[in-house]
Amino acid sequence: MGCSSPPFRRPAGGTRIFTVCGLAAAVVGLALTVSCGAATSGTGTPSAPALATPPAAPAAVPVTAEINQLRDNYSNQIIAIQLTNTTPAPVTVRGAGLASPLFAGTIEWQAAPGGIELPPGQTKMLPAQLRAPECGLQTEPVGEGPALVLRLADGPGTESTAAVRPTDPYGVLSRNNAEMCLSQAASAVAGIRLEPELEVAAGGQGAVLKLTITPRSTPGAVNPGSTGSLTINWIDQTTLLEEDPSAPWPRSVSVSTGGTSQQLRLGIRPARCDPHAVAEDKVGTLLPLRVSVGGRDGILKVDAGALLRGRIHEFITAACGRQ
Repeated sequence: MGCSSPPFRRPAGGTRIFTVCGLAAAVVGLALTVSCGAATSGTGTPSAPALATPPAAPAAVPVTAEINQLRDNYSNQIIAIQLTNTTPAPVTVRGAGLASPLFAGTIEWQAAPGGIELPPGQTKMLPAQLRAPECGLQTEPVGEGPALVLRLADGPGTESTAAVRPTDPYGVLSRNNAEMCLSQAASAVAGIRLEPELEVAAGGQGAVLKLTITPRSTPGAVNPGSTGSLTINWIDQTTLLEEDPSAPWPRSVSVSTGGTSQQLRLGIRPARCDPHAVAEDKVGTLLPLRVSVGGRDGILKVDAGALLRGRIHEFITAACGRQ
């Protein structure tokens, strides 16, 4: 004779842990404690089956997570932990910590007191500063993607922990790791900066940026196999700036530790003059250098800094206004 399952009851109280594997464990435990055959007493009278109260099924994780990055945070290595509430009730997030093999330590969102509330069906971004990169890896090992742990409010004074596997559809973590490791290797060979002065040509249609390269006296902490040298293969234009054909940008510039300082003069002109060019600029004053250093090839972005950024915006506005 078959047996019927008792009504489902959730134990009261306690902290809930949201996991992917909890439901499977609950099913196995239930199979071991509930018998589906009726027992028979010594007198031949069927005895009542022993009913065990099943453990509570773990609640579904109330949010999904995605890694993103706003363009105006490219230069300061701040990413966005993007959470979407998938339930019909508000969810309050009190803490978030992201772990990835590409970075040392936990990448944490600095929560305000009380956390942040996600209304039903809505998405919010939590800014988090990246930690130091692990430069022995250039991609995450298979099966070792990022893992996110959230602290969620359950009620007054109580909270639970949810483990979420976030997606990274734009490769934000691997891109930042590559850029940060390239920057570390390059900075061990030389200091590279844009001078704050901007030389505007007569007529105002062109200008000159000055890129100063100061080699280190010794190689420093470069990647294994590095010879203490780097090459600036070429320089890319930005969303705001392009090469002035009358003052072309240099190519194949070699830099070695212990060498002499040099300054590259880069002739620039506006790359675009639509009304939103300056107003919506996020990365137009990050100068992209295509470099090879320490066994890596990639883009080294040199930030113009606040003073030069303002001067570039003024130059673009004036030059476009004269066209």
